[in-house]
Amino acid sequence: MNLKDYIRSIPDYPKEGILFRDITTLIKDENAFNETINQIVERSKKYNFTKIAAIESRGFVFASAVSYLLKKPFIMLRKKNKLPAEVHSIDFELEYGTATIEVHKDSINKDDNVLVIDDLIATGGTAEAAAKLIEISKGNVAAFIFVINLFDLNGSDNLVKKGYNVENLIEFPGH
Repeated sequence: MNLKDYIRSIPDYPKEGILFRDITTLIKDENAFNETINQIVERSKKYNFTKIAAIESRGFVFASAVSYLLKKPFIMLRKKNKLPAEVHSIDFELEYGTATIEVHKDSINKDDNVLVIDDLIATGGTAEAAAKLIEISKGNVAAFIFVINLFDLNGSDNLVKKGYNVENLIEFPGH
């Protein structure tokens, strides 16, 4: 199955000049969604990890299913002011703006190895912020697994240059 066939491309969303890669067409097809989860599970087997984290919100779709199948705790990396207890917080740059993500201070323990799952990597700002949150929490990033890599925006390459393990299921140009 070619997962690329299940990704819809929407020009000029969320702003002019952006070609948005939409996963809703992939997750609404049970076979494509199941294949995506199976591929993430298979790629995760090469890494030693104790917890799975995902970046709000589309990463939750994939990571929660993987967490269930692998019987690993699931950690939500959320947008600012969405978590009720004490948090670590990181501000970062997006391709089209700025954002903040947070994690509960008690979600990741010293020496936890965390697998980070997200739907897409573009410039890598969100993924780098996720890594910093895990490291501030005294955990380690075991690897990143992305469904889509926008290869010409270099986010995946930048993570690899910083010493992180990175897996991508499919690739598209970013523009």
